[in-house]
Amino acid sequence: MRAEWTIRQDIDEDHAALVAACEPGVGLCTIVGIEGSFSRRLGAQLAVLSDGTTVGSLSDGCLEAQLASDLRGQAGPRVIRYGSGSAMVDFRLPCGGGLDILLDPAPDRFACREIVRMLDSRRPAILPLPSPSPLAERRYHPRLKIAVIGEGPELDAFARLGDAMGLHVELHRKDDLTLGSPAPHVTLDRWTAALLLFHDHEWEAALLEQLTSGQAFYIGAQGGENARIERALTLAARGVDEQAIASIRSPIGLIPSCKSPTTLALSALAEIVAEYERLRAAD
Repeated sequence: MRAEWTIRQDIDEDHAALVAACEPGVGLCTIVGIEGSFSRRLGAQLAVLSDGTTVGSLSDGCLEAQLASDLRGQAGPRVIRYGSGSAMVDFRLPCGGGLDILLDPAPDRFACREIVRMLDSRRPAILPLPSPSPLAERRYHPRLKIAVIGEGPELDAFARLGDAMGLHVELHRKDDLTLGSPAPHVTLDRWTAALLLFHDHEWEAALLEQLTSGQAFYIGAQGGENARIERALTLAARGVDEQAIASIRSPIGLIPSCKSPTTLALSALAEIVAEYERLRAAD
């Protein structure tokens, strides 16, 4: 049976290998150099458990198996080139590129656990990488959180999609709100997106005042162009800053003129995830 650190379900897939590496006997593999194109980012990680199974994903399975084999019996950190330019002529990457991967059979467990605690408290963290890694550190960002406030089939569809993707979606339903008042229990940080899904737009003004005063990296509100104009006028009359009003996404999503709740939810979710990935890449 895997140790408790490896079976958590409430984590970002980008953090899975780090969480697994908190346990003794687990090795950690980190991409520290990329030549050409590759489907994972610099710093992507894979954990290798003592039984040879892996946590995380770097390729289609062939690289994972090779890393598990190469890590076995290794005494200390080592950087190995895979693919183009590698001394292993019998192993090639399908993309034709080259990867430098740090294989660390015994990463700093205390540091790994401390970083997981920081991420759980929604703070970014940095793991120093040992020599001979050319990459000095690996940065981690808090998991994407989406606060969805609203009603109806669009909210239910968004909840289903978020659950299917394993995302941290907080639902705040209209039945639990008071008209003209902020939503209770909504906490925002720069890694949180906020989305309003109302057909009855009179519920929005107080909520948008609350959301625009926080740190959310994305604020969106359901509705077309007429709803957007009316919303802007209402917020301006309430004294909301012009820049804050302009930051509200409406219409929401990447797909224009959605005609079903599921399509709208998918469109909005794709837009939010894209913004989160840009934020993470820029930090």
